[in-house]
Amino acid sequence: MLSGRLLRLLFIGLLGIASSLPAQADGPYKITLAGGSVGGAWSAIGTAIGEAIKNSYPGSSFTYEPGRESSNLMLTSTGKVQLGIAHAQMALRAEKGLEPFPSPLDNIRAIAMIDPEAAVQILASKKSGIQSLEQIKQNKMPVRVSLNQRGTLMAIVGEAILQAYGITVKDIESWGGRVTYGPFGAGLDLIKNGQADLIINMLAFPSSQVNNAARDVDFTMIGLSPEVIKTLVDDMGVKEISIDKDIYPFMDSNINTVTGSVILAAAVEMSDQEAADIVRAMLKNFDYLQSAHATLSRLTPEALTDTSPIALHPGATTAYREAGLLK
Repeated sequence: MLSGRLLRLLFIGLLGIASSLPAQADGPYKITLAGGSVGGAWSAIGTAIGEAIKNSYPGSSFTYEPGRESSNLMLTSTGKVQLGIAHAQMALRAEKGLEPFPSPLDNIRAIAMIDPEAAVQILASKKSGIQSLEQIKQNKMPVRVSLNQRGTLMAIVGEAILQAYGITVKDIESWGGRVTYGPFGAGLDLIKNGQADLIINMLAFPSSQVNNAARDVDFTMIGLSPEVIKTLVDDMGVKEISIDKDIYPFMDSNINTVTGSVILAAAVEMSDQEAADIVRAMLKNFDYLQSAHATLSRLTPEALTDTSPIALHPGATTAYREAGLLK
């Protein structure tokens, strides 16, 4: 029989060997992802990420939960869901405790960047006669404006744009117009049905939703002035961008606007192993993800790491370093 001393030495040696081996996937996982409205881009992207996880870790369960990005972040922060989709700029507002968040959420971390160009696109029906936002203010037009759902960065940015031009919701109402809030698809339907004149949203371009709506509506794309762009960049952390006139068939000139980015978020309390394995699943199934939605098709593996201004989860950082995507 081995002596106690030899047994201890053998045990220590086995521990050393184990510690030198690469980390193994823990799975299967039980994951709920909170995204956007059913039928929208975030729904397709979130579902594709779930398929990648289930494919990489057999036996895993995945649930997609429609939501709004502010609630997505709060649910993720409190551990009620494992993953949430939100604009990085909204996650920054969450960190700072800015409206619509009642208090700071200091535990939000990023798993991946999933949309690098969520650009503000302002569309007016040509029959409304709207050519600029300055025109609305100057003529006190009874415009019917559609913004995204309350609690989304898209709605907050839409309100901020109107305010930057000196237009408030109360102004619009006093002129005989109105502002409605809802999913982008519903807003496009309002314009198609003659119930709205103008829609403001943040999304990738070209957008299939916009192209589909343009079959029934003659659109005018409205750009932002340099002064308003500077205000939005300084106040909200977005970036300036130009949309080329060739992006949509109804455009006849380039449009200057601003853009944000969209991240897949988790709480820092998620284990490093689980966060790393989610990244590994996305990288392993990257070709599938790119084929699942046009937004994802524009990504590269390197781009997944660009989650600024939100820090990566430590586990995600580990997986990206393993893949040679981070130093």
